[in-house]
Amino acid sequence: MTYKMRIGLGQFNELSDERLTYIKQLGADDFLMNTPKLPGDARWEYEDLLAWRQQADAAELRLMALENVPVKFYDKAMLGLPGRDEQIEHMQATIRNMGKAGIPILGYHWMPNSVWRTQPPAELRGGAKGTRFNLAEHDPAQLTHGRVFSADEMWDNYVYYLEAILPVAEEAGVTLALHPDDPPVESLGGIARIFHSFEGFKRAIDHFDSPNHGLDFCMGCWSEMGGHDYVIDAVKHFGGRGRIVYVHFRDVQGQVPCFNECFIDEGNVDTLAVMQALKDSGFTGFMITDHVPAMVDDTPWGHRGRAYAIGYMTALLQVINRT
Repeated sequence: MTYKMRIGLGQFNELSDERLTYIKQLGADDFLMNTPKLPGDARWEYEDLLAWRQQADAAELRLMALENVPVKFYDKAMLGLPGRDEQIEHMQATIRNMGKAGIPILGYHWMPNSVWRTQPPAELRGGAKGTRFNLAEHDPAQLTHGRVFSADEMWDNYVYYLEAILPVAEEAGVTLALHPDDPPVESLGGIARIFHSFEGFKRAIDHFDSPNHGLDFCMGCWSEMGGHDYVIDAVKHFGGRGRIVYVHFRDVQGQVPCFNECFIDEGNVDTLAVMQALKDSGFTGFMITDHVPAMVDDTPWGHRGRAYAIGYMTALLQVINRT
């Protein structure tokens, strides 16, 4: 089924009736789970996935994506270490189980040492808090995995991995959506980051040119890479090819090597122009809030921050749909 561009919600790892009700009250029909807390030390099973999808169905919502399996599911694959073939076999099984359960998208990243941020957080308007990153405040000699892993190694490992799992995704009817490196710098902790620039993504999408392979387009990360024009150019290129699967609609102030996350209306990009560019490119996926500032009396998940962002995004969508 083909849908129109629309607002969704995400960035939580457990389902509850209260959370599903909240999503519905905000006017969203689609949601994703981030690093889901599902049983299994190496893979996800069909019965557990189906139960979540059926819970979403009962709430008249669509569970559209699972974003980020635990890093331990494929860390050896990312780093080319012994045991990677076994991890890949488990990932193939997980993808088959997702397809069978009717969950159509798997979001993934290529960061074995995860997202990095710098403490303390930035102070935004009214004392709200936003995460920040400053490369100068991190030890350039730090090795998170014992040695340096070069960009060539990380690319070769990526090709080995995708060659094994993309055909399974195609057979299962699951689309793989690649998230940018965050922060998008060349290397952290001795591990090269190969998806920190337009060129890196173009290489990946050109090499694995399949309707079942595209981007989890994190507007915030693209803004971190190069600001407004960089975001627009990427939307036009990848959106025009139908390779934007879904969008993290957030923004930052500043760019690498030093930036902070912020409210959606005060970042680097013209958010109305980005949403218009998405529509003009033919994008028909969903957009989620992703990270939001920590507001006064908010919950750890950020109900208030997300409600603000969703309201803002909904208004933008109404505006572009009138043109």
